[in-house]
Amino acid sequence: MKLLSDCQLYTFIDTAYLHGRDPTVIARALCEGGSDVIQLRAKDVPADRVREMARAILPITRAANVGLVINDFPEIAKEVGADLCHLGQEDYFEDGKRSSIPFGLSSHSPDQALRAIATRPAYVAIGPVYATATKPGAKPVTLDYVRWAAANVTLPWFAIGGITLQNVDDVLKAGAQRICVVSAILNQADVRQACQAFQQHLLSAAPD
Repeated sequence: MKLLSDCQLYTFIDTAYLHGRDPTVIARALCEGGSDVIQLRAKDVPADRVREMARAILPITRAANVGLVINDFPEIAKEVGADLCHLGQEDYFEDGKRSSIPFGLSSHSPDQALRAIATRPAYVAIGPVYATATKPGAKPVTLDYVRWAAANVTLPWFAIGGITLQNVDDVLKAGAQRICVVSAILNQADVRQACQAFQQHLLSAAPD
């Protein structure tokens, strides 16, 4: 995969939003649409099924030079040869989960971001910027947190949470250079086209 500092569009294969579609079909569409990084997120799915999906998806992402991230299962990420693992604040700091491969951490406030950065992750997720059904209980951190991250976080970071084609320009104007998009892509019939639309906004906002 390319360096995380060169990645802009981070997308998901989230089992809650597959709508009966094959994960490998979604993986191909995301890669063809211009995703730089893809996370496999499978909440409440048995580990064996997560491993099976990861093994099926990895050859697709590798062929496209797209990074594959496994959410919540560092041992599966290492076993299948994924590029990264993603963990939440509770996973890492309360439950003691650790990853022997590069990992990313979620954060929902400046204090959490600083605590995450001290662990030397590959990247930090900043959000949820807006209310999102993906994290129904999470309070939006607003664009103020995005502005704080732009001014204070030097390692790669991705804005996440409720980002749509209608508000993505506001997120980019607040200082984000990298974004994570879940439902605004996966809820579209044409996943490839949805990715391309977000890429256009990212390209338009990129400095000359």
